[in-house]
Amino acid sequence: MNTLCVRFLLTPMYEAVLPQLLALLGEFTPQVEALLPDGALMDVSGARRYFGRSAVELAALIRVRTLALYGVECAIGAGPSPMLARMALRGAAPGVTRAVPEGPDGVREFLADRPVGELPGIGRATARTLCEYGLDSLGKVAAAPLSTLQRLVGARAGRELREKARGIDRTRVVPNSAARSLAVERPFPRDELDPFRHRRALLSGAEELGVRMRGEEQVCRALTLTVRYADRSTTVRTRTLPEPTAHSTALTTAAYRMYEALGLQRARVRAVALRAEGLGPAEHASHQLTFDPADEKARRIEEVADRAREKFGPGAIVPGTLAA
Repeated sequence: MNTLCVRFLLTPMYEAVLPQLLALLGEFTPQVEALLPDGALMDVSGARRYFGRSAVELAALIRVRTLALYGVECAIGAGPSPMLARMALRGAAPGVTRAVPEGPDGVREFLADRPVGELPGIGRATARTLCEYGLDSLGKVAAAPLSTLQRLVGARAGRELREKARGIDRTRVVPNSAARSLAVERPFPRDELDPFRHRRALLSGAEELGVRMRGEEQVCRALTLTVRYADRSTTVRTRTLPEPTAHSTALTTAAYRMYEALGLQRARVRAVALRAEGLGPAEHASHQLTFDPADEKARRIEEVADRAREKFGPGAIVPGTLAA
């Protein structure tokens, strides 16, 4: 068991303590890969020998320290490789470490009955194709002839799919650091089914991000949407923006498109979060002229609204949808 996948629970204080949380993980091993917006991968093969503890014991220590020092709870998946640790994390509740059983037989048993859609790197289209041919579990994919998989998904993809379904993972933990970013979270008072309220929360979050970035004279290059459901599972989507921006309308449009692509008509949503990625100075960003009167008018209104907020407070002007 050489890899841990840690997911920190999103809280209003999460963004501020993210660098400290990653630094805490770095006290156990220098092999830490940040997984924005809310987690990290750790290679603990050296830490196991140094501390004389198993991966599961190290995970328990990490949970205690993050909660005691920063008040942040986390869930952890443990496995022999990054892929298996990520998959173990999917079923881990807050405050729990879920480990892949030891040995080849344990890995085979862990993977056998799992839906193909749970395999990292398998998109919806590929999963749908495999299911149409009866390959709806990883055990069936692992037992299928290589030639069959290659006919369905392509030569290279078929070979990689077969290896992953058999627990063979050639990826490694790549140390990095969390990119400069800003985040907002909108929890619901109860699990929310209404798409209108989902979109209202996204509008509120995008407006706040835009105001904060413009106040700091920053722009972002990408936007990440995190949706947390009633069963504590999450969906994360990232969209690269056409140009670096802090324009609230552009951020809202990107957030709406990511949300609509998820098809959450009957999903019980517990919270949504938006994170502006790849921040940089606004003075170095260029804006493509559109000659669109509506766009220019929106930007002028935004400037006026920002001045009013600066003088009278952040709640002085809000979109009409949020004021209702």
